[in-house]
Amino acid sequence: MCISFEEFLKVDIRKGVIIDAILFDEAIKPAIKIWIDFGIDIGVKKSSAQILDLYNPKILLGKSILAVINLPPRQIGSFMSEVLILGLEDNNKSIVLIAPEAEVPNGSKLK
Repeated sequence: MCISFEEFLKVDIRKGVIIDAILFDEAIKPAIKIWIDFGIDIGVKKSSAQILDLYNPKILLGKSILAVINLPPRQIGSFMSEVLILGLEDNNKSIVLIAPEAEVPNGSKLK
């Protein structure tokens, strides 16, 4: 399925830094609850991610990530996920988080 360039421009992908992360014990599939700081204009948003193959809450703290911030919130069990953290599947089907190569301000928009 193809989308137009104008449709693509509607997807708001921003850089954030993980400021808190805990195991999501109530999740059906193993997951982590994550809080991400997107800077003053956007603030802190929550997400849930099934990334325990490669990550644990402790090593996520301070990690820069990219996320889609303009999808509707999604109820995941008892947790409201507000953004979609972006990642790629490796050869073992584990999710590898996407991060900028260099430091950019929180809230920076993918261009």
